[in-house]
Amino acid sequence: MDGTPHIVSDVMTHTVATVGRRAPFKEIVQLMQDWQISALPVIEGEGRVVGVVSEADLLTKEELRDNPDAAYLQLRQPVDVAKAGALAADDLMSSPAVTIRADATLAEASRTMAHEGVKRLPVVDEVGLLAGVVSRADLLKAFLRGDDKIAEEVRHEIVSHLFPPPSSTLQVEVHDGVVTLTGRIHDTTMVPVPVAARLVRSVEGVVDVRFDLAREAAQKPESA
Repeated sequence: MDGTPHIVSDVMTHTVATVGRRAPFKEIVQLMQDWQISALPVIEGEGRVVGVVSEADLLTKEELRDNPDAAYLQLRQPVDVAKAGALAADDLMSSPAVTIRADATLAEASRTMAHEGVKRLPVVDEVGLLAGVVSRADLLKAFLRGDDKIAEEVRHEIVSHLFPPPSSTLQVEVHDGVVTLTGRIHDTTMVPVPVAARLVRSVEGVVDVRFDLAREAAQKPESA
């Protein structure tokens, strides 16, 4: 894989701070401060993830501080009221936990974070045990991939299949993650440009894709 991140296990953090169900409120806050993180997986047994405690879960208690009666009325759901009075992880955590498999693609992890509105995901192995944590910052590591590596993959994995010579002759240039395809193609060639654009954008590290293609008229056979 030439060191290029493709799946979650390539970019995730393997050393993870965790808490058990009975971890007290202040211990959770202290761990978050010490590790400079915004959420902690809650585990039990050999490492099965049963929930996640986030800063948002903890801050419901702060909402009650100035005016407890008004704050109770403003809390949106009964679960918020319960969390506001919670003293341990078991009552604070969001459960079931939103997790991601270690072999999931970076795109899958990104979609899961966006859909669930979370910044970090516990990573689990094939039997559901905690293997690490992946964050938004981890997913951005894909964009550190070198332009030469991106160009090589686009050239060999996409262009050579969609625009094979001699009917097409295309060059691949990459600058700061922006891929530009230039060259000439015969007008008899079916050019799936939208398909090519989607495939190029799916390559890890690609920021954008541009086309500068010219159609080359097919030569007519000489008359006898």
